[in-house]
Amino acid sequence: MCSTIWGKIAFWLTIVGGLNWGLVGLGMLMDTNLNLVYMLFGSWPTVEAIVYLVVGISAIYMIFGCKKA
Repeated sequence: MCSTIWGKIAFWLTIVGGLNWGLVGLGMLMDTNLNLVYMLFGSWPTVEAIVYLVVGISAIYMIFGCKKA
């Protein structure tokens, strides 16, 4: 995990994003919608899109911005 504050934020956002995608997959298998981002922000599509972008940027930061010790 990155030691900077941005690295820690990116780490947790990536974890939350991964868990959300796991719930999406589980929901698809159970024929229901378990997408937490949609449940929380579905009535605000722009906010929902921003959440997905921030999680994606966090993943990119984790790939390229965090140096292994």
